[in-house]
Amino acid sequence: MPTMTVNGLSTNVQLVPADGTQSNRTQTVVFLHGMGTDSLASFYLTLAPPVAAAGINVISYDLRGHGKTERPASGYTIADFVADLHDLLCQLDVEQVHLVGNSFGGTLAFSYAAAHPSRVRSIVCIESEPATEVWADKMTQILDHTVEFLAHEESYDWIEANFSAHHRRLARMAADRIMTTSIAQEVPLGPLLSLDDIAAIECPVLSILGSHGYQANDLEALTSSLRNGELHVFEGQGHSVLVERHREVRELVLRWIDRQTG
Repeated sequence: MPTMTVNGLSTNVQLVPADGTQSNRTQTVVFLHGMGTDSLASFYLTLAPPVAAAGINVISYDLRGHGKTERPASGYTIADFVADLHDLLCQLDVEQVHLVGNSFGGTLAFSYAAAHPSRVRSIVCIESEPATEVWADKMTQILDHTVEFLAHEESYDWIEANFSAHHRRLARMAADRIMTTSIAQEVPLGPLLSLDDIAAIECPVLSILGSHGYQANDLEALTSSLRNGELHVFEGQGHSVLVERHREVRELVLRWIDRQTG
């Protein structure tokens, strides 16, 4: 895994070249992971190898403050994350990409497409939505609750008892990230997208949701606001779609990119 200086930060980047025997090797997918306990490992363990095996170049990286990427004390607005992605693609000399984002990674994908529309061929967002005022209110509540929950030692005992020691370690890492940086305060600041901004996104978008996930109250709200949006819902599934249904998600992603490339 190479380390690159991206937008001034030491950044952990993983490049998986396409299988040269396949026909889509001129296509590139960028995987964007979620916030908190997540890192590029979630895609490496689920989608990256099979996508590369299908003949598509794969770029994964740890977002600022996550995984093995440098963790500054501040600088966590969506504009900072967008600038990181743009600098990475410029350095790698990649002009157009398919963005596949999980949770916050999908939010970042929308913001990047709004800022750099010519760079994005398509978006697959998994349990994600754009950074709107509604999203910001929701994120503020989630992050405030998380900060309060992780401030108590008994919370880690509960996590281990109900999940595993591994989840306890992940929670410790997330708490350290939240308590030592301004991420919880800055992420909801945006900049936010208006409904007109979202409607102006021209690239095709596939929204993959769990029927019991964070958008359960209106599963069609996102795709109905897009020019070219499609929806796939996993019935009975919560927010952890990528982890728990990764085989089906992989097939959806591969078929989607195949369609976009003809």
